[in-house]
Formats: sequence, structure tokens, C-alpha cells
Amino acid sequence: MKKNIAIIMGGYSSEVQISLKSGNVVYESMNREKFNLYRIHILKEKWVYVDEKDIEHPVDRHDFTVEINGEKISFDCVFNAIHGTPGEDGLMQAYFKLLNIPQTSCDYYQSALTFNKRDLLSTLKPYGIKSATSYYLNMGDEIKPDLIVAKVGLPCFVKANKAGSSFGITKVYKNEELVPAIKKAYQEDDEVIIESFLDGTEVSVGVITYQGETKVLPITEIVSENDFFDYQAKYEGKSQEITPARLSSAQERNVTEVAKKAYEVLKMKGYTRSEFIFKGDEPYMLEMNTTPGLTRESILPQQAKTAGISISALFDSAIEEALKK
Repeated sequence: MKKNIAIIMGGYSSEVQISLKSGNVVYESMNREKFNLYRIHILKEKWVYVDEKDIEHPVDRHDFTVEINGEKISFDCVFNAIHGTPGEDGLMQAYFKLLNIPQTSCDYYQSALTFNKRDLLSTLKPYGIKSATSYYLNMGDEIKPDLIVAKVGLPCFVKANKAGSSFGITKVYKNEELVPAIKKAYQEDDEVIIESFLDGTEVSVGVITYQGETKVLPITEIVSENDFFDYQAKYEGKSQEITPARLSSAQERNVTEVAKKAYEVLKMKGYTRSEFIFKGDEPYMLEMNTTPGLTRESILPQQAKTAGISISALFDSAIEEALKK
């Protein structure tokens, strides 16, 4: 008997349109001989099932069911394609845990931890996973540019602590640019992380659970036409994404080991995509995404394709792994 699969997409953050695109690719690509697929839009103003005619049907949040033509539809598993809150910060994971519905991403604690860049990097540091020198601010804190620069140097990066897709990020070259950059970051989150600039090759490393095993996918090198890997570079073609990355054997070995170690130390499940910058042969972690982009142009599907995993097999495997839990 075919399983009913809810593909959740949308979310409450600036990443809503990217998530809807990811979710629709999942919907179009999965095996309909194995699964009954339902597109569920999780939005601030509504939770709805969107049928093939784009007619909306409300979702009952009490038990996450949908009524269609008088029939109540419940779901065997949820495919999570929400970038940002509430799909990448633990809220949906906790909700489905309470309802005892399997879902494809990591558990709620790991999701909340990785969504918080400051907490993630602090947690991994005792395991020998390196990151840039950083300075933290919370909204309302006094901003002291001289003190910040004394710690992290210039140029530096000002980032929203809990945001994705390079929203709220600025590369700062002068002291006087810090305050506007911090205000921009506060538009996305009430916490800020300011990091020293690492001048080296940037790579993205996908790690997934595939057919019961932890698998590190071929590494992608990021070459941005812009000053850094910003929103334009990610989504508007202003970058080269080279898979496999042009790395030395030492660099490839080191970043593969670190990415796998982070995945296993944190007891991750599902997909992750971690970003690193090299200083010499040593990878420094920037962040870990637990609901990475899933369009055909996105980095993780590119990496899977290079590894010989079709986009359909990638998505089907996520459901099969979740149903094992």
C-alpha cells in the first residue's frame, strides 16, 4: 500500500520563496508509484494542502490531517523542505515528534542547535572543529566598533545569528561600516555574530544518511563573482559552483573527515550541508544547514548527481530512512 507523504514548504522567514521552489522540485521528482504526494504550504497566515489544481484545503493543526471530499487524510511521513523557521530551527520537528509522525530532517534539538551559528560552533569546538574568531552581540547591547575590530580585525563579516540564504550578512572593511551592518543583521534576527575574514578556498560539503550509511558527497568549491557568497551569488547565478572541488588531497581528506565528524558528533539524520573555508590545509567551519536547497540547481542535488545518485533516489531515500526511525 502506498504511503501518504506530506511535503512541507514555505515557512515564516525571508526564505519562503526559495523553500516553495525546493518543495515543488521534491513534489515533481519523487516516485508516485511508491508514494501519494501532498504539497503542504506552512505559512504565517495559513497551513494548507495545495492540490494539483492549486485549490487550497486547510490543514487541521491538531493532528496534521487534511479533509478532501469528505475523507480525512493522515500522513505516514513528512518530507521537510522548509528553509529557516519553523522548519530548520526545531519547531516543526518537535511538533511532528509530539504527533508521532516521522519526518526527513534531523531531530528537534539538533535542528535548533545548528540553526544558531554561535551555539553550533561553540558546541563543535571541543571536538577540534575550527571556526573563525568571533564577537557576539544581542539586540540592545552597546556597539563598540573599536573593541570589535580589536578582536576580529578587518575586513570582517557581520551576520544574523539565526538566518539562512545569506540574508542579513555584510562584509565590513571600515569601522564606520560596522553599525549599519549590525542594524541590517538585526532586521533578520535579534542576535548577531561578527567573524574574522578567512582568506581561502570556500567549499560546501553535503553529508547525508543514504541506504543506512553516513555518506559524504563530492565537495563543491564556491567561486563568487561578488565580494563573497551572498544571496545574488547563491540564487542569481553570480557564482561558480565547481563539483568536485579543486582541492589538494590533504584538503579533501581533512574537510571530509571534519564534515563527517560534525554529522556524527551531533547525531544528525537526513541531509546536512556544511560550509568551510580553508586556511592552508585546515578547514574552518562557517555553518551547517539541515534543510539545504533542493532545487535541481542547488548544491546538495548537484553533489548527489556527481556521486551517481539521481534526484529521485535522493528524495526517496530520505523518506525510507525516516520511516525506519
